[in-house]
Amino acid sequence: MNSSTKPDNLALDPSDKGQRFRDTVSTISAEGRRNWLYPRKPKGWYYSARSVVSWVLIGFLFAGPFLKINGQPIILLNILDRKFVLFGTVFWTQDFHILAIGMLALIIFIVLFTAIYGRLFCGWVCPQTIFMEMLFRKIEYVIEGDAPDQKRLNRSPFTASKALKKGAKLGIFFAISFLIANMFLAYIIGAEALWEIVTDDPREHLTGLSAITLFSFVFFGVFTRFREQVCIVACPYGRLQSVLVDNSSIAVTYDFARGEDRALLNARQKEKRDDGSVFFTNNDKADTARKYGDCIDCYQCVKVCPTGIDIRDGIQLECINCTACMDACDEIMVKTDRPTGLVRYASFNSVKEGTKTRLVTPRIAGYMALFTIVFGLFVYFLGTRPDAEAVILREPGRTWNELTGGAYSNFYNVKIFNKTLNDKPVEVRLLHPNGEIQPLGVPDNLPAHDLVEGRFMVFLHGSELQPGRTPIEFGLFSDGRLIHSVSSVFIGPQNP
Repeated sequence: MNSSTKPDNLALDPSDKGQRFRDTVSTISAEGRRNWLYPRKPKGWYYSARSVVSWVLIGFLFAGPFLKINGQPIILLNILDRKFVLFGTVFWTQDFHILAIGMLALIIFIVLFTAIYGRLFCGWVCPQTIFMEMLFRKIEYVIEGDAPDQKRLNRSPFTASKALKKGAKLGIFFAISFLIANMFLAYIIGAEALWEIVTDDPREHLTGLSAITLFSFVFFGVFTRFREQVCIVACPYGRLQSVLVDNSSIAVTYDFARGEDRALLNARQKEKRDDGSVFFTNNDKADTARKYGDCIDCYQCVKVCPTGIDIRDGIQLECINCTACMDACDEIMVKTDRPTGLVRYASFNSVKEGTKTRLVTPRIAGYMALFTIVFGLFVYFLGTRPDAEAVILREPGRTWNELTGGAYSNFYNVKIFNKTLNDKPVEVRLLHPNGEIQPLGVPDNLPAHDLVEGRFMVFLHGSELQPGRTPIEFGLFSDGRLIHSVSSVFIGPQNP
């Protein structure tokens, strides 16, 4: 297809044969069966850079539960105890609004990042891509060889050699899947709790062991059978791409203006311009006026693609921006004395118009403004949250007690959260109305980043009470300074 007649990159015109690829999926055959992909092992600068990034992230994944900041793990998502730790900062259930705003800021950032750079996250830092392409696939290359060797092995009759290779691969895959499942569990219950379970009698933790085994088989199935279908079928982020990416977004893009028309090398002949530069024409002398682009139609970009697409068809849902096609194309360009970058990071508009990619558009500016506002709120709430916080509730199953002298009492349960890095002396006082508090096991010192619980009684004179329910306010003090106040109710008689 000539570049002058190239349709819009994001358009879908069923009447255009060049757009028919959008009606099919590379992993499904015409008969509706699974089309198993055998991507060739990529190599090149981008693949090496991605490998370095992947090993750093894998190292962080396995070291994360054991690394601590201020005595706390870097990341802990303890749903059972409702305790969350992000880079040494502890968040309790009372901080849910801060976490919610932080998650909203993260979602807006993902929208902003995707609108600018497309699916770059998927190719470089997505756990699915890192595990699949940089761990499991590399092990597969070592054991079974490159794509042609894998095809021959799968089509060959069952022999001892084939059984050994398949058994070794599947055994290693399951062992890694089991290790990954345990690491994810460490991010939920903590490294110490996980180590205690691992070193304890398995019969004491049958439920946890069953859950870990189940998740191990899930990971095993994903990386042995489901594979690229996660990115094509299951991943919601891939669906977001279709509504967030436009012609100004940067993505792995084929330079059709430079690459078209395509032709194999044996269909071309070299000619020289007056300035000495080389260009290519058709070997057919009857068509010497036809000039060819730099794409030699070698299909190397397709052979290395882990999702089986042809990047020359334009931006596609299946493309995870893994750069494998960029490395493959650059290698061919070097071998054929052409400039690299025929497939590169660029926007469709920059290729079509021959201009530089614009990073900031009105839409991007709007996303930036929204992200700045929400992230600013997150920083504000995080910076102004109290050093300690208390939850005070009337003890369930009890009403009021009448005492001598016209006084009444209620029992209360208290939970106090220390959100600082240091131990804090604390005291619960009654702010309103006038009355007395009698502690019943309320600690007077809070360990750093910890939770303590206790009980106390409140005594109010009948003259301070309202019929039935009386609003009451407590204050949490540290070193004589009020750091948090809590509202509750005091239950009394209808006619005190």
